[in-house]
Amino acid sequence: MSNPILQLNNVEASYGAVKAIRGVSLKVEPGSIVTVLGSNGAGKTTILKTISGILDPQKGSISFEGEAIQKKDPALIVRKGLVHVPEGREIFPLLTVRENLLMGAYTRPLAQREAVAEDIEGVFAYFPILRERANQPAGQLSGGQQQMLAISRALLANPKLILLDEPSLGLSPKLTKEIFEIIVRINRERGVTLLVVEQNAHIALKYADYGYVLEVGRIVMEDTCAVLREKDDIKEFYLGKKDAGVRGERRWKKKKTWR
Repeated sequence: MSNPILQLNNVEASYGAVKAIRGVSLKVEPGSIVTVLGSNGAGKTTILKTISGILDPQKGSISFEGEAIQKKDPALIVRKGLVHVPEGREIFPLLTVRENLLMGAYTRPLAQREAVAEDIEGVFAYFPILRERANQPAGQLSGGQQQMLAISRALLANPKLILLDEPSLGLSPKLTKEIFEIIVRINRERGVTLLVVEQNAHIALKYADYGYVLEVGRIVMEDTCAVLREKDDIKEFYLGKKDAGVRGERRWKKKKTWR
C-alpha cells in the first residue's frame, strides 16, 4: 500500500471555547475518493478548514505528502497542491466565469499561462455550460452552475488533492448525480484525489471509495463505502432504511453514539 497523500493524527480544533473536532484521525490514499459523513454541526466543515489552514488546530498533526502542514499559510498549502472548495461555493459574483477560473490559477507562475489556457478548455469539457456563460458574471449562474464553477476554479490550481465541502448543497437529485459523476471522472482521468464532506449519504457512499462517520466532532466509524452501505447503523440513521433492524436503533437510543 502507498503512503497516504493526507493524514490527520489526533487533531482538535475549536471556535473560541467551543471544541468542534475532538481527536480526529483519518487518512486519504492517493488516487482515491474519501468521504466524511455526518449531520449538520458534526464538525465536517471544521475538518476541511483545519486541513486547508483556515483554522489552526489546538492539537494533533496534519501531513500532506509526508510534510507537516498544520498552521501553515493557506496560500502555501494551495501551492503544494491541496485546494479547498468551500461550502456555499464562494465564487466571485461580480467577476465573469472566465475571470473566476483565472483566479483559481493565481498561485501558478506566469510561465504557465499557456497551460492555464489549456486547463480552462479542459474544465469546459467537463462543464460545457460554463463555456456558454464564460463572459457572464458568475453571480448570475444557477446554484448548480456555481458549484460547477467552484470545482473548475479548484482544478485551475493544478491540484493533487481537492477538499470538497457539501457539493450537493441546495441541488436537485438529478444535478447532484451529474456533479458526482463528473467528480469521479476528474478522479479517474486527471488522477486528482478527493476528500468530500457530505450530508447526502446515499450519493457519497455510492461514489466514494472509503468513508468516515463523524458524530459530535469525533470519528465513530470507518470502512470502505461498500461495507458502510450494509451496516445497520448507517442504514437506520443515514440511508433511512426502516428494515435495518432493531439492534442499531437500540444501540443508538442507549448510547447516542457509535463509539
